[in-house]
Parts: sequence; C-alpha cells; structure tokens
Amino acid sequence: MKAVIIGAGMGGLSAAIALKQIGLDVEVYEQVTENKPVGAAISVWSNGVKCLNHLGLEQETADLGGIVDTMSYVDGLTGDTMCRFSMQPLIDEVGQRPYPVARAELQLMLMNAYGIDDIHFGKKMVAVTDGEDAATVEFADGTTDSADLVIGADGAKSLTREYVLGHEVERRYAGYVNFNGLVEVDDAIGPASEWTTYVGEGKRVSAMPIAGNRFYFFFDVPMPEGQSYERGTAREVLTEHFAGWAPGVQRLIEKLDPSTTNRVEILDLDPFHTWVKGRVAVLGDAAHNTTPDIGQGGCSAMEDAVALQFAFTEHPNDVHAALGAYEKARTERAGDLVLRARKRCDVTHAKDPEATAAWYEELRSEDGTRIIRGIVSNIVGGPLTS
Repeated sequence: MKAVIIGAGMGGLSAAIALKQIGLDVEVYEQVTENKPVGAAISVWSNGVKCLNHLGLEQETADLGGIVDTMSYVDGLTGDTMCRFSMQPLIDEVGQRPYPVARAELQLMLMNAYGIDDIHFGKKMVAVTDGEDAATVEFADGTTDSADLVIGADGAKSLTREYVLGHEVERRYAGYVNFNGLVEVDDAIGPASEWTTYVGEGKRVSAMPIAGNRFYFFFDVPMPEGQSYERGTAREVLTEHFAGWAPGVQRLIEKLDPSTTNRVEILDLDPFHTWVKGRVAVLGDAAHNTTPDIGQGGCSAMEDAVALQFAFTEHPNDVHAALGAYEKARTERAGDLVLRARKRCDVTHAKDPEATAAWYEELRSEDGTRIIRGIVSNIVGGPLTS
C-alpha cells in the first residue's frame, strides 16, 4: 500500500515514519526548498514524547530536550516569585518527562529518521482529487503522484482541508502576537533547569531550558491584528511593551538577538469533525490549528500520526475503514485541546481583566497541584496516554 504525505513538518514526518514502520510505501512532498522551521522551539509534553519514543526516537529526543525540574510564575512588574513547584509529580503520574526542544533540531531529527534524501523538496501541491482506486496530487511544476491514500499535513493554510471540507475556512485571530527565539542560559532571567514565566497586564514572558545551555523564550503581547513590523526591531518593540517590568525581563530583552527573534500573530481554527474524504485525510495543523497556550499543537500532530498507524494496523487492507477509524479516534480529542488552549489564552491575555486578576491571585497561593492537574488533563487521552 502506498501513501503520499503532503508536508514535511512535525506531523507529516511523524506520520511518514509511523506508516513506514508498518510496511507502507511512503512518499513525502514539501513545498519549501530547505528546512526552515517557523518558531524557535516547542514544548513537547509527555504525550508527544511518548509518541516520539514509539517512533523509535527515545534517545534522540532525550538528547535534544531541556531538563525542566521546576516551574515558576513571577510577578512581571515586581519580580516577586508568585509560586515555584517541582515537575516530578507530573512525571511520576504520566510516566514520562516532558522536553522543550529546538524546532530546527526536532525537525532535522524527524527528517533523518524518515530519510532526508527521500523527501521531495520544492514541490507545492496545487490540487488533490480522490478516485475509485487511488487519490492523486498535482504539483505546481506540472507533475503528479497517485497513491492508495493522501495525507494532507500541509499546515494551517491547508489546501487539503479545503478539498476535504469542500470549502475554505477562516482562521480566528487570538488577540496577541508572540515573539520568540533562543538565548544562552542566564540565571538573571531564570534558573537553568526551571521553566520561568513572568505575568502581568495580560502579557506573558517565558524562558525554558533546551539542550545546549540555551533558553527558549517567548513574549506574548496583546495587540490588534495586522500591525506593521520591521524585522530586526524586536528589542525596541519589546522594550516599549515591557517598560517597567522586572529585571529578569529586561535582561532577556537585552540578551535576545533581534535578527533571529520571530514575530508570529497567533491564530486558531474552530474545531471540525470531518477529516476524511474518500482516500484523502488531514493531519496536524491542517486538522486542528491551535494557539500555543497549552503547548499541545505539535503533540497533537504526533498523536495523529500514531493514531493513523494504529488505524492501518487494525485495517491493513481497507483504506476507507482505516481512515474512518483514524478520524473517529482523533477529532474529538484534538478539538477539545483547541478549545482548552483558547480558554487558557483568554485568561492569560486578559480578555476578561477580572478573570485574569483572579488567576494572578490564584498563582500567589499555588503549590503546583492545580497547575499540574491541568497539564496532566491535557496529556492524557491520546493513543498512548489513554
């Protein structure tokens, strides 16, 4: 059986590896000409790590991951620690340490695991059609490929999704812009083995360790959509938005490299439950574009890949039954995570200032129990964490 996968991001490559593991012939097509991941790093929570372990990448993932022993929230204005707690109870409960990982390194790991020389780069899909015996994709260069199934892991602006649903869908602006990048670990920003988050005024600044003595950092700034921005001016912009904030935040702004700091307007997509049309299915951001507020976007894509493998293991000779089982296994879970992230986003970014103020007060009396309970509830429910 042959599968064509459109998109060589985290979801597409995880699916490609997963299907190859069970003997499918897999072709991966990617429209970009080289590996340039969007965003500096990603939180791979325990459910995502378990998926990577399942794909045979346990040691490689551990080597790339930062060690987060503790988590803290800090008053962004005063610099006072609101709460600090161990991550060990979470690890004990779910049986796996989470890892923040540099996106480029995670992407390269997946490419190498699949076979980087086997990925067809510079291939932009312009059409996909289903047929009685095969599905066919057409590329901008005029070439085509046909397979028993086509998996559209073609991202938030997915063309495959339009085909599956029969119409376009509009993404929703979440109300904030995320600036992110990598800096060398600095105790003035936060401890080297701690995920430190500064909060205040509906804004958020985070630093978490990844491999190589680096912090992955991000700044969340509520602002209208579509504001002009000149790349390389992140320091000036953030200095203005975080004037008067704590010394650790000022140190981070001072240390960041404006030329490599990314600026991303955050959008998501209302959940939908039609992921399959004939021999064509969506996966990853194409199926459940989410805000990063609970760190489950990439993890959910990896869960898709494992669920797809399980579906074809259960229905090895029936594409329609396998894709139906995949859809049934994933849409409710993935949609729930989108809505959880949206709810968390609104509290974090002061959509309702009173609710956000109440959250800040909660943090001042937090011993970690409630936060860990919330994170665990996001982790459980996938194909390897049910």
